[in-house]
Amino acid sequence: MRFEIMRLDDVDGTPVDTTVVDAASVNQIVQQAAAIGQRLWIRPASSNAS
Repeated sequence: MRFEIMRLDDVDGTPVDTTVVDAASVNQIVQQAAAIGQRLWIRPASSNAS
């Protein structure tokens, strides 16, 4: 399964960067974001996301 991860702006929460990764990569990305206090929005990737 693949997930879309959006990094959110610290001020207003708007998405500033989007990436699609496999399930095995989600944990690593979440831990990195938590270490620096970055906000993420994670959702299952649609079949046409790249």
